[in-house]
Amino acid sequence: MSKTYPLFVKRDLDGFFGLFIDNLVQLLLILGLCGGLCGMTGEYSSLLFKHIFPGAALSILIGNLFYAWQAHRLAAREQRSDITALPYGINTPSLLVFVFFVMLPVYVESQDPVLAWKMGLIACLGSGVLELLGAFVASRIRQHTPRAALLSTLAGIAIGFIAMTFTLQIFHKPLLAMLPLGLVFIALFARTRLPLDLPGGLLAILAGTAVAWLLTALAAAGVTLPDWAANSQMSVSQLAAQRDTLGLYLPLFVGGEVFQLLANWSDWVGYLSVIVPMGLFNIIGSLQNIESAEASGDRFPTAPAMAANGIGTIVAALFGSCFPTTIYIGHPGWKELGARAGYSTLNGIVVVLLCCTGLIGLASALIPIEAGIAIVLWIGMIISAQAFQATPKDHAPAVAIGLFPAIAAWGATVMMGTVLAANGTSLQEMLTANPATEVNGFLVVGLLTLERGYIFTCMILSALVANLIDRRFRAAGIWALIGAILTLTGLMHSFQLQGNLVDYWLIGQQTAEKTWLFSARGIAIGYTTIATLCFLCGMSPQSKSSGH
Repeated sequence: MSKTYPLFVKRDLDGFFGLFIDNLVQLLLILGLCGGLCGMTGEYSSLLFKHIFPGAALSILIGNLFYAWQAHRLAAREQRSDITALPYGINTPSLLVFVFFVMLPVYVESQDPVLAWKMGLIACLGSGVLELLGAFVASRIRQHTPRAALLSTLAGIAIGFIAMTFTLQIFHKPLLAMLPLGLVFIALFARTRLPLDLPGGLLAILAGTAVAWLLTALAAAGVTLPDWAANSQMSVSQLAAQRDTLGLYLPLFVGGEVFQLLANWSDWVGYLSVIVPMGLFNIIGSLQNIESAEASGDRFPTAPAMAANGIGTIVAALFGSCFPTTIYIGHPGWKELGARAGYSTLNGIVVVLLCCTGLIGLASALIPIEAGIAIVLWIGMIISAQAFQATPKDHAPAVAIGLFPAIAAWGATVMMGTVLAANGTSLQEMLTANPATEVNGFLVVGLLTLERGYIFTCMILSALVANLIDRRFRAAGIWALIGAILTLTGLMHSFQLQGNLVDYWLIGQQTAEKTWLFSARGIAIGYTTIATLCFLCGMSPQSKSSGH
């Protein structure tokens, strides 16, 4: 191994803690959602500890090792020591969508956690196959897509689904989270050396964990804590209870079950309306993250990076995990941290250790998530900034418009969660009574319309504006036509609503009775109108002018 690019550098610790916290959040989501919604508790908890977690760990390890190897290879080829491996882990949107729109409906209908798990495997496998196929066309898509269109989507996701999510948690438990936040900001923005020259991420987690257990000890000693401090305690009983899950759980090949279910195509074909959109979104998301890495100076080959992503997801399905993996958002943040390839390798090893020994529950009971989220918040800030810094200055408006659909998607997600929690008037009842219903001045149907396929919408609007700024009318018109086509197929904007569950409404898809439908044909006509205007402007003699 090259001395100029070692297996591990000190700053890989910071990168590891950030990436690990990100993966830990996904694993805890799986534990909570599969247990709470899909019946994987009691005797059926073995589906989690014997199949899902070991399968997920294997897929994460394969991906982490591949991307670390890819970083070493690029460093050797370019004779550089500052290459940062692509971050990788479980895909959060796919996790949520597959639970709520594949596994949960199967469990509600059959009351069989095993069948819900098997259908999740089919969904995961389908997503992986699509991601693998996408590797063969990804390079061409990158060549014809403005950088602003690729990076603005990531910035929107970073603002709404990373930075905002973790900011709310920080200010919910400030005693735990604000000390780590200050340490991370001082270490990474001011570049100040911390005590014992410890990495900022490590010190932040140690400090947050120490505060949490200090408050717990004070409460145990009889000290009455005010409400704003009491909510930051840890649970000793929960920590003790996690001992029951300890054991050795090696990944088990379940391809036989998968292929047996595949043969009964009528059992799963109805879920293609969920599997296909999510697979396509994962392709575009991975593509955007590779572009983000190149904007930071690390040019990884597109096809191998995306193929490894697809293979990792296929491995997950064949070894028991229902949840696709993906190239994570955040490469510029890890690079800014000083992480190289070691953080990726270390993350894979630790995730395997936790998932294959049952320690995942023990780790979650020992370390408060708030102690580490400052690192992930910082990553979100860096990604958001990169969208403007790494694109031509003239393309700033294109970046800005690309943020809007992702922010609308965040708003829709918050609104849907609130309505579900309130358990009152459903979204379907609300929109049936008045399709123009507003919540605090925001159109409900507008939020849902922009939320459906928002990754595509961000990309198309940004590419359209970037090409118009450059007076490339034909290219702008083509992007508008792509928007029309994706809208007509149902991959953007159209949706169906049953109660509070929002799902895609794909072209030709049969819908259940008493379903509220929103057809986006009018939006498709709108995109076509914009395309026509662009083509007409392209034919005008004035379009040859260099003026703006």
